[in-house]
Amino acid sequence: MGAAMLKFDRVTKNFGANCAVDAASFIVDRPMMIGIIGRSGAGKSTLLRMLNRLTDASSGEIAFDGLNVTALRGAAKRSWQSQCAMIFQQFNLVPRMDVVSNVLHGTLNRRSTLSTMFNLYPDEDIHRAIDILERLGIAEHAPKRAEALSGGQQQRVAIARALMQDPQIILADEPIASLDPMNAQIVMQSLRDIHEQDGRTVIANLHTLDTARCYCDRVIGMRDGRIVFDGLPEDLTTGAAREIYGADASFSEATTSTQIETTYPAPKVLADVAAQ
Repeated sequence: MGAAMLKFDRVTKNFGANCAVDAASFIVDRPMMIGIIGRSGAGKSTLLRMLNRLTDASSGEIAFDGLNVTALRGAAKRSWQSQCAMIFQQFNLVPRMDVVSNVLHGTLNRRSTLSTMFNLYPDEDIHRAIDILERLGIAEHAPKRAEALSGGQQQRVAIARALMQDPQIILADEPIASLDPMNAQIVMQSLRDIHEQDGRTVIANLHTLDTARCYCDRVIGMRDGRIVFDGLPEDLTTGAAREIYGADASFSEATTSTQIETTYPAPKVLADVAAQ
C-alpha cells in the first residue's frame, strides 16, 4: 500500500493542565464518511481543528499523503486549509451578504485582496457557485441575504462555500446541532452525497449515535480526549456506547438520539470494508 491518505500519529493537545486530545492515532486509507461521537468536552472539536490547523497540536503528527500537516506554516498552511474545508455549527456566514457572495467567499484563499474587496469574481466562479447551490437544492435563494434563510438552508450555503474550495476533505463540526430533525436529515444527506458522488472524505463531529449509524461508513468514539472506539456503525453496541458516553447501567439510547425518522433507507456501509 502507498502512502496512507490521512494519518494521525499520537496527536495530543494540552490546554494548560487540561489534556483535550490524548495521543489520538488512526489511519484513513481511502475516501469515506466518518462520524466522530462523544460527549461535549470529549475532544471532538479540538481533533478537527488540529487537522484543519485552526489549532496547533502540542505533540504528535498529522500527515496527508505524506505531507506533514502539523509542520505547515504561512502560505503552505493556508493552502492546506483550503484543501481541508471546515463547516461549523453556527454556519459562519456573512448575514447581510447575499448567498452567492457567501459561497464565493470559498475562493478567497486563491485570490488577491484587492479583487475580493471589490467583489470582482470571475464569471466562471459565479457559474460554479450557482451550480453548487443548485446541487444542494437552494439555487433559488442565491440573490437573498444569508440572514433571510432558515438554519437548514444557511448550513447548506456553508456546505456550498466549502465545496467552492474543491477540498479533498470536508470537516463538519456539529453541523446539525442547531437544526430541527427534518433539516438535520437534509444536511446529513447532503454531506453523504458529497462523499459518495465526489469521492471526498467527510469527517463530521456528531452528537448522536443514530446519525452516525445512519450516514457514516466508520465511527470514531472519543471519551476524555482518548479514542475509545473505532469501527463500523453496526459494531456500535450498547456496550460500546457506554464506553464512549461513560454511562452506567441505566444508559439509554434515547438520550443520544435526535429521533430523526429517516424516510429512506440508511446508506449502505461500504461492502468492500467487509471484503478486505
